[in-house]
Amino acid sequence: MAEWMALSHLALAPVPGRVVALAAVGRPTGDVDHAAFCARVRCWHASFAARAENDWALYEEDAAEFAAIVWGAWHAGKRVFLLGDVLPATLENIATRVQGFVGAQIPANRQPLRANGAPPSNAARLQPLDLDATQAVIFTSGSTGAPEAIIKSLRGLQAEIEAQQAVFGSALDGAVVLGTVSHQHIYGLLHRVLWPLAAGRAIVPRHFFHEEIVAAAQAVQAPVVWVSSPAHLKRIPENLDWAALHGKLRAVFSAGGVLPHEAARHVRQLLGVAPTEVYGSSEAGGVAWRRWESDEPGNEPGDGPVWHALPGVRWRLAEGMLEVESPHTLPITGWWRTPDRAQMDRAGFRLLGRADRIVKIEERRVSLDALERKLASCAWVDEARVLVLNEKRQMLAAVIVPSTQGQRTLRASGRQALVKALDAALADGFDAATRPKRWRFVEALPTNAQGKTALAALQTLFRPVRPQPRWLSRAPDAAELEITLDAQLLVFDGHFPQAPVLPGVAQTDWAIHYAREVFALPVRLLRLEALKFQRIAHPGQTLRLCMQWNGAQATLSFRYASPSGVHASGRAVFSDEG
Repeated sequence: MAEWMALSHLALAPVPGRVVALAAVGRPTGDVDHAAFCARVRCWHASFAARAENDWALYEEDAAEFAAIVWGAWHAGKRVFLLGDVLPATLENIATRVQGFVGAQIPANRQPLRANGAPPSNAARLQPLDLDATQAVIFTSGSTGAPEAIIKSLRGLQAEIEAQQAVFGSALDGAVVLGTVSHQHIYGLLHRVLWPLAAGRAIVPRHFFHEEIVAAAQAVQAPVVWVSSPAHLKRIPENLDWAALHGKLRAVFSAGGVLPHEAARHVRQLLGVAPTEVYGSSEAGGVAWRRWESDEPGNEPGDGPVWHALPGVRWRLAEGMLEVESPHTLPITGWWRTPDRAQMDRAGFRLLGRADRIVKIEERRVSLDALERKLASCAWVDEARVLVLNEKRQMLAAVIVPSTQGQRTLRASGRQALVKALDAALADGFDAATRPKRWRFVEALPTNAQGKTALAALQTLFRPVRPQPRWLSRAPDAAELEITLDAQLLVFDGHFPQAPVLPGVAQTDWAIHYAREVFALPVRLLRLEALKFQRIAHPGQTLRLCMQWNGAQATLSFRYASPSGVHASGRAVFSDEG
């Protein structure tokens, strides 16, 4: 059992035998022990200390390097802003809040800070971090609106991981932490970086796919923990060797949304361990937990196991709303009202849905949660999300993941038949004004790195930048997908009004975008080669995109084809150099 270390003292002096990150599950540069971690922190400390800027935006996918950057910045008296992504719009928005950028994934035109090559030989000994002055800024997920910045003090973060350790730590000694959620968000930051570092558990790079989790768990000799989300746990494929994890998998954590009853049962059956849900938010931190150790009632609000408050968290009900007082909210103090309705239970509380999802449409109040529950109860639907669109007039829109029966209806009778059936199913409880007017049918709900479905991603489906892919195969060096060219795609605007055509620049951009979802592409695009656009693509067509990645030559080859033949092909060459 590794000794618990306070976050404020984590990088002060190396501890022999303490491991920070493992090579066995994806680190190409080898294991990182505590001495190497402390040395890397001093390198980053020297780089930050040489700069006058105080606020830095950080995006770094390697969890161990991410931690070294954070501690280096903190010891230099800097504040770090954790970015959820490095999309151009995100970087433009954050540029008004920070003075500098740092991280391997930050584009070169942002001139990101680089670390010193070696720790300074004459550097003074690092001092313990001030728990209140040391801060990180995180952003809400944007599931109900634009992301908001939330300040977190080291004291609050320390209190939260101590609470998690008090409840779950005894069962996780010596475990390696695997994760499908990003450490750039609060849940992944706590469970994949801060808590493991303090407890002496090895951390590893993020894994994107279920098959990677299975392979990683089999590759290490130690027991493992899986830090996941409802989005990943709802889609666990049965054709993987999950039985090999039985007895080795110590815990499965889920946060970011409610885990449905059927998904919880499926996880317990396949993985041999009851999933543990953590309830909280960016503002409140971790609030409560529950474990699906047995089958529970259906999928109405309040169903499932009762929620138990984490140590140090007080809660109460006020006007039917859940309020919490917790050290995890620091530097914010006092009672904080969550957006969730709740009811008391003898052993804890039950959640009844978000109050901020009551909207007015044509002067009528309607619950988006109630609409989603009604849609999800239909035989044609696996999942449903309802949102408000503000176009020429305000209206409701629905995003549907069809069930097997729904998919059959789409193939046999078409989209309009399924829309008509779903609208009729809603008619007995919702009048015409409070039923969705626009619909999208997708293979899976769009999720961010946190495993949450952000409002912006749902809105984009109704004016999409690129189509939703249907993945046919994914491997380390080859992948294949299908896309259907919706006439509402933004790329068709003005190109051309009378006879829309898919631009070649969009095809190239899409190939690189989808490739980044499966291959470890370097950040910098060096050049494009052998581009050929042989057939015009129009709205309504379905294209198959085949991609091959040559890591040794840093070259991505791609080809678009349909039953009509090859539409386009080319190569993109990348470089690791700035």
